[in-house]
Amino acid sequence: MTAVRVLLVDDQALFREALATLLAVHDDIEVVGEAGDGDEALRRVAELAPGVVLMDLRMPVLDGIAATRRLRVERPEIRVIALTTFDDDEDVFAALRAGAVGYLLKDVSSARLVEAVHAAARGESVLQPSVAAKVVARVAQLPESGAAGPRPQPLVVPLSERELEVLRLLADGHSNREIAGSLFLAEGTVKNHVTNVLAKLGARDRTQAALRARALGLI
Repeated sequence: MTAVRVLLVDDQALFREALATLLAVHDDIEVVGEAGDGDEALRRVAELAPGVVLMDLRMPVLDGIAATRRLRVERPEIRVIALTTFDDDEDVFAALRAGAVGYLLKDVSSARLVEAVHAAARGESVLQPSVAAKVVARVAQLPESGAAGPRPQPLVVPLSERELEVLRLLADGHSNREIAGSLFLAEGTVKNHVTNVLAKLGARDRTQAALRARALGLI
């Protein structure tokens, strides 16, 4: 298996060092470099071509949201995970709008972080459960604005009961491994269910699946 190339971006050197040490024990992850602010991150990306960037948001010179926005335009193949202390609505939605595919808090477990890196490398979205709840709650408010468009068309192929169970856990921000543990399924089986759910909902990733499911009244 080819190791996922990761760039660490945070203005706290001690945190970067601890994070690099944590990730170094995993043979399938290679920390290729570090940066202390968004501007340096853009330069390091050009030099090192990482697959995944773990990006702090509040940094000097150029903050993580601005850097993520630049990367989405200049290097759209690179997956950015916001890794921050803050989960207020302003930071969450600004990061996601900028192009981050994930949003995790710095108190995340090492196992969850490693899984998130691999998920991002596979093209999946990764959200802290509290952040996933904010996204779904924001969508729930849309019809009340009076500006909502027509209700989405019903699914051509309905979800099975098992797929609905997977969808609900997915929308709460749980990883495939966590869903497997909750439903007493093999992780590979959960992955297949997630693939089917995305296909039936016409969603490109887990976040979009949660949003469409909420719009359809499935969750």
